[in-house]
Amino acid sequence: MEDIQKLKEMPVNVLLQELRAREAKTVESALAVPAEPSESLKEFDDATIVRVLKENQKVIYGIDDRIDVCDLPGGPDLDDVDSVVALFRASKVIDNGDGTSALKIDNFGAAHNLCPGERFRDQPAGAFCSGFLVAPDIIATAGHCVNAGNVTNICFVFGFRMRDSSTAETAVDNMEIYRGVELLGREEAGNGPDWALVRIDRPVTNHRIARIRRDGRVSDTQTLHVIGHPAGLPTKFAGGASVRDNRPGAFFIANLDTYGGNSGSPVFNSETHEVEGILVRGETDFVRQGTCNVSLVCPSTGCRGEDCTRTTEFQQLIPEPSRREQPIQH
Repeated sequence: MEDIQKLKEMPVNVLLQELRAREAKTVESALAVPAEPSESLKEFDDATIVRVLKENQKVIYGIDDRIDVCDLPGGPDLDDVDSVVALFRASKVIDNGDGTSALKIDNFGAAHNLCPGERFRDQPAGAFCSGFLVAPDIIATAGHCVNAGNVTNICFVFGFRMRDSSTAETAVDNMEIYRGVELLGREEAGNGPDWALVRIDRPVTNHRIARIRRDGRVSDTQTLHVIGHPAGLPTKFAGGASVRDNRPGAFFIANLDTYGGNSGSPVFNSETHEVEGILVRGETDFVRQGTCNVSLVCPSTGCRGEDCTRTTEFQQLIPEPSRREQPIQH
């Protein structure tokens, strides 16, 4: 399972190149794949790579609605941000010895060979999934992000965001970093529920606990927004979305602007600000344009949509918040 997680963290274009090289079965095609990723992919068969591609792929629908949370005005949308965490490998969180830790990051544009003009191209990226606080010591995320084998090697980090248009918060107060202790529950079905609840090493006292839907289901025309770490970037807010297909039992489909790295992100009801679901599956992230990559853009009603596991799939494992645990008001 740890090896599969490494595969999930690789750029989508690298995995696609590997599949093309294997399909061509020629020396010339094989040379088109970067040597280091190709070596690390030798242990995986084509079916496994295809599965991970499907799980990690996300996309932009219509207009790109993503914005940095530093640009959000005060109000309920900004309040929703306060419950969101970035998932980092513990090996990528380095204690500075001064009460802070440095996050090991890459340049987003370089890591994905992005074309000039691609949004957020110059920002850092390092998170591999997203999550959100649902109880003082419980984080919810996608099931394919965490498992019994890696849960204690994951750091759940509050505050990985842009401070302003050019500066990212990459030195984080150690009090904002939590370690996974145990799985309280988990499901991962390819076309069904995909969720995990993780107990962390201590209660969180300075962040909002997200309210979740505990019964019923989101309405067919409900407006939605998502908050998380697309492609491992600092926290982004993306609104302007709505439910596209409400028929599946364990999940619904929405036209959310998300990428790999958004997996585990809370999908909020834009009216009630309750979490309706966890972002888990979707469309392709990037497509080739000449010698570099650009974000795939679909019509708002086009492509497949993004799958969101309903919170009602796991709500019974989350204690009802007491009065003193109600969300903090900012």
